[in-house]
Amino acid sequence: MATAKPHGPASYFPSIEAKYGRTIDEWFTVLRESGVTGHKALVDLLKTDHALGHGHATALVQYHLNPEKWAS
Repeated sequence: MATAKPHGPASYFPSIEAKYGRTIDEWFTVLRESGVTGHKALVDLLKTDHALGHGHATALVQYHLNPEKWAS
């Protein structure tokens, strides 16, 4: 049986880890510990404070804010 490819925001995770040198769990810790709420504010935080590109920041925030939607 073939392994299902990641979909949605998770499809960006391998390239995020490779490009920025942190695991996805580390990025989720950054988001969780930031004290920032709201999609735009979190995306801006990642872009400004951590130099992530817009697509990568958006993928992390989408998954972070609604993980059950993207699970499995």
